[in-house]
Amino acid sequence: MSKGFDPRFMQELKQKNDIVDLIGSYVALDRKGNTHWACCPFHHERTPSFAVNQAEQFYHCFGCGVSGDVVRFVQEIESTDFMGAVRILAARAKMEVPESNFDTEQAARLRKKRDTIAAIMLDTARFYLSNLYSGDERAQAHLQYISNRKLSPTTVKKFGLGASLDFFSLPDYLMDKGYSREDLLDSGAVGEAKNGKLVDFEAGRLIFPIINAMDEVVAFGGRILEKADFAKYKNTRETMLFNKRKTLYNINLLKKLKRQKSFKEVIMVEGYMDTISLYQAGFENVVASMGTSLTTEQARLVKRYTDNVMISYDGDFAGQNADLRGLEILKDERLNVRVVPMPDGLDPDDVAKQGKEAYQKCLDAAMPLVDYKIHALERKYDLTQTDEKRRFVAEALQVIATAESEAVKEDLLKKLRDKTGISYHALERDMLASKNNPAPVEPAQPVHAQIAETASGADARNKAVRFILAAKLFSAPYAKGFDVRTLSLSDETQIIVANYIAEREEAGERIRPSELFELLDENSNELNEILDLSYGDKLTGEVAEKFFFDSVRTIEREDIEAEINTLTAEYKAETDNEKRKAIAVKLTACIQKRNRIKQESKIRK
Repeated sequence: MSKGFDPRFMQELKQKNDIVDLIGSYVALDRKGNTHWACCPFHHERTPSFAVNQAEQFYHCFGCGVSGDVVRFVQEIESTDFMGAVRILAARAKMEVPESNFDTEQAARLRKKRDTIAAIMLDTARFYLSNLYSGDERAQAHLQYISNRKLSPTTVKKFGLGASLDFFSLPDYLMDKGYSREDLLDSGAVGEAKNGKLVDFEAGRLIFPIINAMDEVVAFGGRILEKADFAKYKNTRETMLFNKRKTLYNINLLKKLKRQKSFKEVIMVEGYMDTISLYQAGFENVVASMGTSLTTEQARLVKRYTDNVMISYDGDFAGQNADLRGLEILKDERLNVRVVPMPDGLDPDDVAKQGKEAYQKCLDAAMPLVDYKIHALERKYDLTQTDEKRRFVAEALQVIATAESEAVKEDLLKKLRDKTGISYHALERDMLASKNNPAPVEPAQPVHAQIAETASGADARNKAVRFILAAKLFSAPYAKGFDVRTLSLSDETQIIVANYIAEREEAGERIRPSELFELLDENSNELNEILDLSYGDKLTGEVAEKFFFDSVRTIEREDIEAEINTLTAEYKAETDNEKRKAIAVKLTACIQKRNRIKQESKIRK
């Protein structure tokens, strides 16, 4: 699994590019014990959380979660693809990149497919751009819209805006360039009409190319130019290039900006025009979620560039509780979130047109998320009405109870006192009496204690599996002898990790965690979660050992309970006596196994 190269070549390439030497040529490393530390080059931070393991030849950031080997590091730091990284490393090691490769037929076909779709998207972007300035009278509406939005030619060029003029000229143009019908449909830029004819998916719209952090055109957004009953904006569908959950509009220019200068925060807006207008007004550190609810993948993407996010949605945003809850995803990824209040009925695009100073005033008024939630509630209720004021107070206290510290809670209670005229002590008593008040924050605990106390159900099982795999992967002595193939797994990454461990143990070979980066897709979040357990004393000591065996028993017990439930249902549904007897034998064996597991658990305690 060496991405098309002879494994011997890849092994030599990595041996000649020691990971500490390589990463040390980009960032300053500080050695502490057996680990080298640095401030992560992929997200803004002041305290080093980026660890480089020289013995195992991989890196892992405990801040943003990224991890990889020398190849992945070069891919990320140099904004290149796998082949580009290999060429850079080969030149550094004075090695020749072999012309032939030993890739599987399927992998070669997929890579060729991806390259073809990328080429289609780039040609499509160029086609749309040429339409805009073609002189065709049908493009006048597009140019007029751009003029009405007061976008300069420089801005239009910077964002690659274009024009779709009709349904058929794009597919005809692409077919003439030699692309197949199948590839055009797979690209998402072209659709199929009911009569089977190929059509431009964004027909007649103003076009916004969506470009990823690798400077590849991966999709398009299109805006209608006249009033209609359907949505103003439409994105091309998801493809092997485009995953909306993992994409932010303008991330390509943000990445270039970070190389040119530092910035404290990223401004996150909803749409294309908000992004472009703010960029033109001088706020270049802006990205858009493209109107979707925020995702964990988008939060982690932002975290590569900064720990601070300014949410700048439209003036009606305060009343949208679902969207407010969505911002918790950013907090869960340890981002500092502030929300920018906008004038009622206006969005960032509207304010940016009033000038840089007007929008800067909005930014200056940004408030922490918890404060903004109370601000949103205040706008929801009429505080001059007694019953509405009481409902506002009750909901505001629930919000305040979630604040991260007692100092913040005290500050918010004082502000609530000033808004409502209710005494501070009365508000504090009601908040403490609330059933929804969370338990006091406890000091940081070992990872095993956190898992045992906070996780439940499927989440608990998932975390337990990660701990078991991490213990095996990093050769914890208490894990020796446990066969990971006995684990019932459904997650693809966990299965690959378990199979790798089992194969190495069966062959009597050393387990090398860095080899997993060749087996797994880039930026595997599940692998990152497993690697998070690999530093410090998380896998060592009596507590870790006990948690390992508790996890094994818990999983075994869950699996046997599930099997008992299945067999019980089959027994009840079966009418044939012979088959019922056979099921009963299996059921008895399962019950005996469950009892044995319970007994072993008692002995260990």
